[in-house]
This record gives sequence, structure tokens and C-alpha cells, in this order.
Amino acid sequence: MAKNIGIAALAEKAITPLVSEMGYRVWDVEYVREGAEQYLRVTIDKDGGIDINDCERVHRAIIPMLENYEWDHLEVSSPGAERTLRKVEHFESAVGERAEIRLFAPDDDGKKSYVGEIVSADDSGVILSVDGGEKSIPYSKIGKAKTLFDFEKI
Repeated sequence: MAKNIGIAALAEKAITPLVSEMGYRVWDVEYVREGAEQYLRVTIDKDGGIDINDCERVHRAIIPMLENYEWDHLEVSSPGAERTLRKVEHFESAVGERAEIRLFAPDDDGKKSYVGEIVSADDSGVILSVDGGEKSIPYSKIGKAKTLFDFEKI
């Protein structure tokens, strides 16, 4: 069988046309092992947000398409209020939002993480507005990134 990353990529390619036809976007697909169990995690999104009924609808629709892949549990969920950013498209869709970006290692400024507004994103990296200036961060340096939801505005 294919490697874990390969399974996620193959599953994403298989389900994306149907999920799109249903009116949703595939935000992410992950294949992870937790203990002895293998999880295929599909994250979906749509304008206006996702609820439990959307997740159940997509779950039922994609199960037959994923029968040839090795997994013990299939999870379908929304990206949530604070979204993990892993792909170029994720960063591009988060332009104008506050985000936390953690680096694999300290950069030339000796910092390992930044919080600020995403000013722009392209194929090479992201530009973050921090401390009154802009910080260019290549994707190759990013270990983890997520949007930050302002819970005080609720």
C-alpha cells in the first residue's frame, strides 16, 4: 500500500470532484496513525460554514469512494474557528486574518514564532504584518500555522 502521505493525497483526489459537486470544498485530508488505529480525516468547508449535518452528508457520500484505502476510522469535520494552514490555498484564503506562525527553527531575528495579520501569500511564502512592519516567511521555514479567532468579538 502507498505511504501515509500518499493515501491522503489519493483520497483527496478521489473525493474532491464529488464533494465539490455537493457544494463543499475539501479543506484538507490527513491520514494518521494513533496507536493501532488508522484515521482518515477529511476537513470540508463552504461559504457560511459547516454544521454536523453537512459532515454527515459528506461522510455518507464519500465512504464508497474510499473502500480501497486502509483506514479504521473516517472522520469528516469543519476546519473550525481557528483553521490550520498547511497549503498555499489555505494561506491565500486567510489574507487579512490574524494568524500564528511557528517556525521549525529560530530565524535570523532569533524568533521561532510570529503573530500578525496575513498581508499576502503566494507560491513561495507568506507576508505577515508584525510589530508595525512586514515579515516575509517562506513555507519551507513554517512548522505550524493557524488562524486566530478573536473570541472577544462574539
